[in-house]
Amino acid sequence: MKNIFSNKIKSVLVALAMVGFTSSCDVTDLQPANIIPDAEAFADANRVNAAVLGIYESAQRGFYLGAVQRGYPFGAASTQQGDMRGEDMYNDQLFYEITYINGFNPQTANNNGQWISLYRMINRANIVIENLDGAVSRGAITQAVRDQFMGEALFLRALAHHELVIYFSRPYSDNPSAPGIPYRTFAINDVSKVGPGEAVGRGTVQSVYDQLLADLNQAETLLGNGTSPFRANKGTAIALKARVFLHMKRWSDVITEYNKITSRYAVTANPLAPFRSGGTSSDNVFSFQNTQASNPGVNGALANMYGNPNLGARGLVKISPLIWRATWWHPEDTRRSVRGATDGFVSQGPLGIFTNKYTDAVTFSDPSIIIRFSEIVLAAAEANARLGNTQAAVTLLNSVRSRALPATVPAYTVADFANADALIDAIIRETRIEFLAEGRRFPNIHRLSGEGRMTGIPAKATSRSITGLNFYTTNVNIPTDHSLPYTSHLFIWPIPLEEILTNASAPIEQNPGY
Repeated sequence: MKNIFSNKIKSVLVALAMVGFTSSCDVTDLQPANIIPDAEAFADANRVNAAVLGIYESAQRGFYLGAVQRGYPFGAASTQQGDMRGEDMYNDQLFYEITYINGFNPQTANNNGQWISLYRMINRANIVIENLDGAVSRGAITQAVRDQFMGEALFLRALAHHELVIYFSRPYSDNPSAPGIPYRTFAINDVSKVGPGEAVGRGTVQSVYDQLLADLNQAETLLGNGTSPFRANKGTAIALKARVFLHMKRWSDVITEYNKITSRYAVTANPLAPFRSGGTSSDNVFSFQNTQASNPGVNGALANMYGNPNLGARGLVKISPLIWRATWWHPEDTRRSVRGATDGFVSQGPLGIFTNKYTDAVTFSDPSIIIRFSEIVLAAAEANARLGNTQAAVTLLNSVRSRALPATVPAYTVADFANADALIDAIIRETRIEFLAEGRRFPNIHRLSGEGRMTGIPAKATSRSITGLNFYTTNVNIPTDHSLPYTSHLFIWPIPLEEILTNASAPIEQNPGY
């Protein structure tokens, strides 16, 4: 692949340390004048820190069709992908029509943009990992600083690979031997690295998860107990491990990781708190920070994509009337509260109901929230229910649900559930409500379909058919379409065609059906 300053970009773009960007294979212009060589990029403490921050920047502002600032891999664009693959959020315009109706192919720009930007982020992490020991030996940083930076890079590398394996591979819960995704553990920043880079195959889903856990276990030992949700720390590595273990059905391990951090974080009494005060509540485990000066731009900002157009947003995605009218969502749940003097969860307009979790549609400063403690609590609740620890599961479920309900609504008791399956279903429903508009729906559809609890993507409200508030407030018929059985090849995305065609020496295997 050529450098981004050249005329052609192949599919997997990655970054040289500090400011230089190249693709992961077939590099032809390795040293343009405005790229800082690794030795200089890691020459002093400030530059090393800047290189680490560069990994975060590549996650915050991804690469899409030759331009940065789109919301890939961890901004509004990727959040929308997770929501548009599911049924709880609704596609109101053409922007994510292809994802919503399962109409993608190996050349679909949004899916390819996610792949490209994730591997670009991964390569930045690998460049940092390979240069930290040299920075210590030159006296640029101390061993303690090296360990923190190494832990951050390993955490971010694992986070990116997990995103890839969810969207481009069959779930671990079905078949760990299914084809995985290339897990890149070395930097491609020299022409001599191109051949070995191309030779990294897909492996299996099992091998991807094994390396994910290796990275996260090492990160946990290296990271300190920082408190900022915008830099990785020991708690963030533990929380991501809990998420990974949930996908692997390793229920006891989910509980173990939850127990490690239960005194470190807390579910907020006000469910809206994680989305206010800059995203620094006790529930915020890890986020990518956005500011007026540094953000993913108009097409990568959460408030702009998800917000009510009556409030100056683009309003591409709104809450689906299917979940809004679900009989199991309590009508007095504060997560239904309409925007007003108390800054409610939703914003109501003539076109429907939009989330009010994200509010800055002007300067785009809403953080991209990646992991909240509430997710880990509900994961531990599900894990306990799977293991027959019913009372523990109900207690954890209530800790999230009850704070959103008036005191007159009784908490769940064990007697409310006929069996463990009924309790697990209630926990999964609570997860859908709590993480509405946060992009978490498809990852759960992915793992639950793999184990057979779901049969694929459920029917959705027909794209661009929900034209008024009456679909939410009356019993008018909701037209549905776009369901997808788990057995369909479209359940997972195709490997980008460019990735296959431009790998000169060892093209990786395309997903079946494409």
